Amino acid sequence: MKIFDAHCDLLDKMNLHAELSFKQDSIYADVSFPRLNKAGVAVQCFAVFVSNRPHVSFTQLLEAFDTFHNRIASHEGVRHIRSKADLTEAEASGKLGAILTLEGADGLEGSLVNLRTAFAMGVRMLGLTWNYANWAADGVLEPRNGGFTLKGKKLIEECTKLGLILDVSHLSDKGFWELAELSSAPFCASHSNVRKLCPHPRNLTDEMIQVLIARKAVMGLTFVPWFIKASEPAIKDILTHLDHVAALGGREHVGFGSDFDGVDYHIPGLEHAGNYDRLANEIYRRYSAEDAEGVLYGNWRRFMSENLPG
Repeated sequence: MKIFDAHCDLLDKMNLHAELSFKQDSIYADVSFPRLNKAGVAVQCFAVFVSNRPHVSFTQLLEAFDTFHNRIASHEGVRHIRSKADLTEAEASGKLGAILTLEGADGLEGSLVNLRTAFAMGVRMLGLTWNYANWAADGVLEPRNGGFTLKGKKLIEECTKLGLILDVSHLSDKGFWELAELSSAPFCASHSNVRKLCPHPRNLTDEMIQVLIARKAVMGLTFVPWFIKASEPAIKDILTHLDHVAALGGREHVGFGSDFDGVDYHIPGLEHAGNYDRLANEIYRRYSAEDAEGVLYGNWRRFMSENLPG
């Protein structure tokens, strides 16, 4: 069994708490190398998210990139994935593949030079917003529900040129539809659930999910309790979201983006990355081995192999 997880927030915790080590488990972090290794996580996306919003500087992003390179990617059991070839080599070596992502364009400070620098530092997926407005677009909790600014539209163009994957989790509804119109490049939702089942604005409508399916993209179901069910969610409730996406024709276009280390409390049984097997067992009970392997690993793997730089 292999797992691909499209989103975790360990980097933010590591920046806030210098004593945290990727090499060993901690009661203060959900993700560690031993836990990922135990669970069979073969590829983990590490998001750069800076907590002290709304004032995020590019210097803070550089510090987070440095944390990734020196405290995670430097681990002897890790392969930093920048390209299709890196993904293949990580698989062949049995090392944990680590993809650097950015959650929110805020800290790019409206500069395409900063964007290109982030790409050179290894960022391969960009979540355009967090919950609120930034210089590029509005997030899902911005009251006006606006779309992209002029600079934001230039950002889309530059990301397409670079081959930087865009992530619509946290993007406003209007922004989602503008992106679908403005960009022919594939985009994804790294950590979002089904709005029809749980009416939180962070979740995706059926129409949005169908756009992702048509674009041969992937949405990563997240373990954030309040994006799963209004009260007392359990592991089985994640499967309800999975079943819904599958019923829309998305069996090959759904995976996981846990958001470990991005929440203060967890679904019982999924308290940290080392417990992924509990979810995997339920998926294997409900789906064929081929479909289960696709949901856990293969769907995200295909998307990345098609859209990472050569």
